[in-house]
Amino acid sequence: MAQRWSIDLAKENFKFSAAHFLIFPDGSAERLHGHNYRVFVEIEAGLSHHGLVLDFKMVKPLVRELCDGLDEHFLVPGLHPVLRCEPAGDDAVEVRYQERRYVVPREDVIVLPINNTSSENLAAWIAGELQRLLGERFPDVFVTRLRVAVEETSGQRGVYYFEVD
Repeated sequence: MAQRWSIDLAKENFKFSAAHFLIFPDGSAERLHGHNYRVFVEIEAGLSHHGLVLDFKMVKPLVRELCDGLDEHFLVPGLHPVLRCEPAGDDAVEVRYQERRYVVPREDVIVLPINNTSSENLAAWIAGELQRLLGERFPDVFVTRLRVAVEETSGQRGVYYFEVD
């Protein structure tokens, strides 16, 4: 019988508010709108000799840091093949998709290395960043599975799993 341990974090303050729009396969897109996103994390790793996967109070600030970084921004998919985001003067960026054009203060925009700002892609991006932070801050912990869910509205989540084979 295989044994596995994990910690599961679903804190009330693992949230961020951000604007975005989805681009659909037919080329149509949602109107620019926002969500109050919530983030849920499960980390699976071996149990330490202290009986811990990781100390909750050491992991919570990492998730909070990622949420804070996204909070109150316009999230733009930098890897979309048609959407463009380019400088517009010294302090602004221009986001263009088909006939749409948004000129936004540079500090209000985050261009993410994803092809669409779906909750699934946001979960994958957060998972990648969390994996990096965990590796930097806890080099002795070998994460075997990471699950991140991003809820854009109550009961509606995109989920990403990373599992070591």
